[in-house]
Amino acid sequence: MSEPLISASASGTFKLAGEVDITRLGYGAMRITGPGIWGPPEDPAEALRVLESLPESGIDFVDTADSYGPEVSEQLIREALHPYKHVLVATKAGLRRPGPDQWQPDGRPEYLRERALRSLKNLGVEQIGLWQLHRIDPAVPADEQFDAVKALQKEGIVRFVGLSEVTVEEIKAASKYFTVATVQNRYNLLDRQSESVLEYCEANNIGFIPWYPLAAGNIGASSDTISEVARDHGASPMQIAIAWLLHKSPVILPIPGTSKRTHLRANVAAAAIKLSDEEMSRLNALAS
Repeated sequence: MSEPLISASASGTFKLAGEVDITRLGYGAMRITGPGIWGPPEDPAEALRVLESLPESGIDFVDTADSYGPEVSEQLIREALHPYKHVLVATKAGLRRPGPDQWQPDGRPEYLRERALRSLKNLGVEQIGLWQLHRIDPAVPADEQFDAVKALQKEGIVRFVGLSEVTVEEIKAASKYFTVATVQNRYNLLDRQSESVLEYCEANNIGFIPWYPLAAGNIGASSDTISEVARDHGASPMQIAIAWLLHKSPVILPIPGTSKRTHLRANVAAAAIKLSDEEMSRLNALAS
């Protein structure tokens, strides 16, 4: 039997689209693929063990994309977690993968529909709980992409809808077609270019999913402040970065990803770290 994990439930909950409660600390499934987010993971058995341990850790929100692998992440999630009892799996589409570390936007309506249907098959579900437009393709009119997403929701192929790497104005434009349940933008303790988007999400109760939340494990390399706060809590800089996200806003849904159970345990333990107002002020000032 696997070693029990500290529960992610300490992170609290968020009501997705005002309807479904999910634990705020989730899991990002990009790293259970090969180098360059391409092909199978180097240790498929360990990747499956990580996924299988998510429910016992208290994590009930898993974020992936059709382009991770491509399709590898979705297929591993199905193998490990289907039929998803008490777990909401979110996926995305809108990026083609010509090869390792290569990403090309494709927002043609027919492509988005094709990929959503493929994700249904990969995940083994009749409806995708949360489906996100991975990028707004600049080569395709945004209205056509939003209309395609609206059609997927109307047909029942997807339940909730989100966006990724968008501005406030783009969220407002998309909201004319469907309720935006989540926004997934790059954001972490040291990179806050999406601060205005976060503020808009908080004001409108939109879940904000920060991708690259730990800067690929380099979050504490350039900051004495992070290292000092980490020492005071007997924690790692990465754990402080997760705790900071959870303290920063009640709509933030961190999804740190890993392919190792040891790293997963550390990430989950961060949910229990309580940062003081003084510590938050010091950490907030890092982006000033």
